[in-house]
Formats: sequence, structure tokens, C-alpha cells
Amino acid sequence: MAKAKSDTTVVVGLSGGVDSSVTAYLLQQEGYKVIGLFMRNWVDESVTIHDECPWVEDSNDAMLVADKLGIPFQVIDMSAPYQERIVDYMFGEYERGRTPNPDVLCNREIKFDLFLKTALSLGADYVATGHYARKSSVEVDGQTVYQLLGGKDPNKDQSYFLCQLSQDQLSKALFPIGELLKSEVREIAREAGLATAEKKDSQGLCFIGKVRLPDFLQQKLEPKDGNVWEVPREAAFLQEPRHTLEEQAKPFDFHPKHAEKRGKHRGAHYYTVGQRKGLNIGGSPLPLFVLGVNTQYNAIYVGQGDDHPGLYRKALFITAAEEHWVRPDRSMQPRETAQYSARIRYRQSLVPVTLHKVEEGLYMEFETPEKAITPGQFAAWYDGEELIGSGIIAE
Repeated sequence: MAKAKSDTTVVVGLSGGVDSSVTAYLLQQEGYKVIGLFMRNWVDESVTIHDECPWVEDSNDAMLVADKLGIPFQVIDMSAPYQERIVDYMFGEYERGRTPNPDVLCNREIKFDLFLKTALSLGADYVATGHYARKSSVEVDGQTVYQLLGGKDPNKDQSYFLCQLSQDQLSKALFPIGELLKSEVREIAREAGLATAEKKDSQGLCFIGKVRLPDFLQQKLEPKDGNVWEVPREAAFLQEPRHTLEEQAKPFDFHPKHAEKRGKHRGAHYYTVGQRKGLNIGGSPLPLFVLGVNTQYNAIYVGQGDDHPGLYRKALFITAAEEHWVRPDRSMQPRETAQYSARIRYRQSLVPVTLHKVEEGLYMEFETPEKAITPGQFAAWYDGEELIGSGIIAE
């Protein structure tokens, strides 16, 4: 028999923003016992700008909201595991010329793992966050299977950031604002008199707030001068047909022999595929985009125009070790194929894809060539509104 809401404890990850504030308020209004916890994830001032790190301000805002609602509140320090699980991993990926997504990892490793375990140790039945996503359930072979659905606000759907959650994690998760538009969330905060009602959304990294990623990386990864090479769009190797899925999923083999030296950069590990800003190279009829990053040789390859053929590929590959099914009952067996919609970055529109399962992993084939497929990022696939699975793009 399910517990009554009045006997059900929910720990809310109060971040000091309006979304988590309204999450706590709505749960309280529904009759749950609510506890607010603020996670302090980052304390290493050697690689951040202290005046620009707003965690103290955010924790104070979270405390004001908890005080207004009359709920217990506590700050918990997760900086040590965060350093190990998120930050060290992130720097390692950039050093390899890959582009990680710390927000996805934060949800998998911190909010719905360590934070969830902390909440359960306090006697909580659920944890809740201010994500614009929804949870539902279906019955499969007599078992309850949880579904991760996109948020109702098309401009704020954050299901992609939750694409690595497991069934166990989903079973204990609540997303109270998933049915709301952002404008409705702010209006609720105003009517409830919450201190965060007009607070702007954070635009920085998930753990260092206002600090820009390039500035952050340069304080940890040493500058290393190298060459920028421009690849002409008519290069012969870009015109060669790619017949098999394996060929289509391989990144182009950019090499100085195909290119012209265009300038210098301060370190290949600072750049990512598809990047336009920050190259500081003029004199081209069309804007330059990063086509490839080679940290082994410290080389950046660029091309003119966002329709440059070197920016596009027809497929990507996810290794079996990085393949994740939010819905394990929908996982595929070798030689099976399935039709889904997918995105390879946050805010990207869903596009039709075919998944091809092989022993070594999973190929994602796009209906039309996809722009800026970026190693280290997450590809997530959906059936309608439901996020079915995800994986890290291999190369």
C-alpha cells in the first residue's frame, strides 16, 4: 500500500534558482514532507575566479526559500567526489580532444547517485529536482517500468540532461515542474513570494557558475601553440563515397597534406568540433568552423561555411560499454535495427535516425547527414516524447 503524501518525505535539491524553489513549493502544497538540501560541489579556487563563483550567493538564496516555506535546510559538501567523478573526467576528455557534457554526468553521478543516497539515508522516499522533464510508468510483463518524458515547455525540455538515468534512479525521482512552462514557474514563484522569483537562470558550467569554459580550461590545461589548417571544401577525400555504416561513422582523416596553414592557436584541447567563435582568424569570405581537433599533433582543422562537407557525417558510433538504455526492456540485440528520433546536443531538434545494433556497440544512422558530430557528447534517442536510451559518441 502506497504511503500517504503526508507521510512521504521528499528531499529537494535546492540550487538557489527559481526552478528548484518552485519545485519545493509545489511539493509542499501537495502535502509532502519536504527537506531542502544545497549541494556544494566546487571549492577549488586554484582553477576558478573566486569573485565570479556564486555558490555562497546561491546557497543563501536557497536558505531564504527554505525559510519562507518553513522547511528544514542543510548545505552538504560533495566537492571531493565531484572533483573525482566530474571535473577530473572533464579535463581528461578535453586533453584527448573530446568534448564532455558535465551536466549529464552531474545528474548521473552526483544528483541521482550520491545526492540520492544521502537523501535516502535521511529517511527520504524520493528526491526532486527542478528539471523540465516528466516521469510516467507502464507495466511490462507484470513489472512497473518507469518512463522519462520530455518537459511540456518546448524551449526548456531538459530530458536530454537526464539521459543516463537508470530505472532505479527514476523510481526515486520527482520532477514537479515538468508539466509547466517557464513563464508559469516564475508566476508561481511571484505569487508565493519566493526570493528567487526574478533571479536569472545560470548560464555557466553546472559547478562553477559564471566562469566561462575557455577561461576555466586555460587555468588547468597548459597553453600549447599549434597550427590552424584550413581544409578546402573541394578536397578529394571529402568527395569519396562512404558505403558502409562503419565508414560513414568514422570522422574524416584531416591531415596537413590536405590543408593550408591559416594561423596559430593556443592549444588544440581548447577547441571543439563545430566551434565558430574564438578562432580569431580573419580574411575569409565565409565564417570558419572547426572541422576536427587533433590533440596528439596539437592541430586544428577548419573550413569555410556551415555547409562545409567536412562538418557533416551520415552516422556515429557508440561502443557497447557506453550504450545505456533508460528502458532496458527496449534494448536491442546484434543485427536488430530500430527507428527512433534523436538529438546529439541539448536544444537540438529531434531528427529521424535508424539504430543498428552490432556486437561492438551501436550505430546511429541519420536520415540526412548530421552537422558537427562531436566525440564525447551524448546522443539520446526518443520514441515520441519518451527518452529510450543514450550513449557517448565514440569519435
